[in-house]
Amino acid sequence: MARREVRITRERAPYIRVGTPIVTVMLGSMIPSMLPMIAQSPVIPPFGLLVLLAWRLLRPELWPAWIGAPLGFFDDLISGQPLGSSVFLWTATLLAIEAASTRLLWRDYWQDWLIAAISVIFCLAGGWLFARLAGGGGTILLIVPQMVFSILLFPECARLCSHFDRWRLPA
Repeated sequence: MARREVRITRERAPYIRVGTPIVTVMLGSMIPSMLPMIAQSPVIPPFGLLVLLAWRLLRPELWPAWIGAPLGFFDDLISGQPLGSSVFLWTATLLAIEAASTRLLWRDYWQDWLIAAISVIFCLAGGWLFARLAGGGGTILLIVPQMVFSILLFPECARLCSHFDRWRLPA
C-alpha cells in the first residue's frame, strides 16, 4: 500500500507565493482591453487598480510602496493612458495608504472600502486630468459612472484576492 503524502505542512513554491499577486494585478489590467465591448464613455472599472488595492489592503506586508511604479507602467502600456499617469497615481495612492496605515491601529471592512473608494476616485480623476492634459476631451462627469461601478465592485475584487491568497498560502 502506498503511503499518502501529508499536505498540512506542504508549502507552495516561492515563485507562486511572490508571483501570484503580481500576475493577478497584471491580468486585472488586461481585462478591460480584452472585453468585447465598445463604449462612448469610460464605464469599465480599472480592474488592475482594484486588484492592486485589494492586495494592498488584504496583505499590507506583501509589497513595498514602490511596486505601484512597475505595475502602473504595465497598466499604462495596456490601457493606452498617457505613459506615466498610472505610475504616478498608483505609487502616490500606495504611499497615501501606507501613511494612513501608520495612523490606523485597526481597520475593518468598511474602512477598507472607504480607503479603496477614495483611492479609486483619486486615480480615476487623476487619469482623467492626465488624459485631458494630453489632449483628450470630455468633462469629468463622464467618468462618474466608472467611479461608481469601481467602488461597488471593490468588495468582489477583495473577495477574489482573498481566494487567491488562500490558494497561494495553503494552511
